[in-house]
Amino acid sequence: MLAPRQHLLLLLLLAAAWSAGLICIAAGESGGGSCELSVARGGALYNFSLAAPTPAHRHGVLSEDGFYRVAMNDSIIWFQLCDQMIFNFDPPVCHLCEDCGGPLRCGTQCSALVSNNVGGYDVCTTIGRAFGSHISLIDQGNPQKGVVVKMFSSKCSISVLVFCDSAVAELSDKFSQSGNCDYVTILRHPSGCARSVSASGNGWGWLGTSFITILCLLGGYILIGAIYRYYFLGIHSIEAIPNLEFWISLPQKVKSMFVSSTRNPRSRSRDSRGPYATPVNH
Repeated sequence: MLAPRQHLLLLLLLAAAWSAGLICIAAGESGGGSCELSVARGGALYNFSLAAPTPAHRHGVLSEDGFYRVAMNDSIIWFQLCDQMIFNFDPPVCHLCEDCGGPLRCGTQCSALVSNNVGGYDVCTTIGRAFGSHISLIDQGNPQKGVVVKMFSSKCSISVLVFCDSAVAELSDKFSQSGNCDYVTILRHPSGCARSVSASGNGWGWLGTSFITILCLLGGYILIGAIYRYYFLGIHSIEAIPNLEFWISLPQKVKSMFVSSTRNPRSRSRDSRGPYATPVNH
């Protein structure tokens, strides 16, 4: 069993890792999931949550059919945003679907699939998975234009440009292809609009960002220093934390500075006269 001092060391290391990792992630552009994004532009914070329900679309940008379908020439693309596909009707029927549900459940274990007719046979290729996706802005200078959801498989990808359109939800009947199996298509949808736009005063701001940056650097310093001293210098106690004496005395130093800075100026001037000082009558 670990000694109490080793328990304390472990807790401090975990705290350092948390401050150096989780807080740093929260300080920048963040996404709460495969279809969530928050970006700061021009003094405002833009929040996107494509899978969140709206009055007109209870599943957000997700197709209520369980999939979207785009057919062009001899190829068909099936995809679902923010989730795996579900086929209650019109499922893909094609060969080589083993990595995406198998021939009897083709497409049910991936988020995007393309079917190409080769020599009279429909050959399916996985082009996207829900857990391998990324969301970003269509136009970095104009967040209100919409977002791009890019889904990946081992060798292929599909990018769906979700343009902000508060009036309609419409899928393009065409797609483009680059390389062997990298596809792009367009969807216009109300969920592509920023769900909330807040002023910079409600976001991190430069002061908050600076504070978070300092915490990240401090946490990383403590974590890396402790690991180095623990594994390379053989210090297997709480002394593995670098500059331990300083961190222990830091709260008292901060308290002393705070108390001295908030003392009443009159009391300081009175104290400076000494205990035997008496008022002078004129």
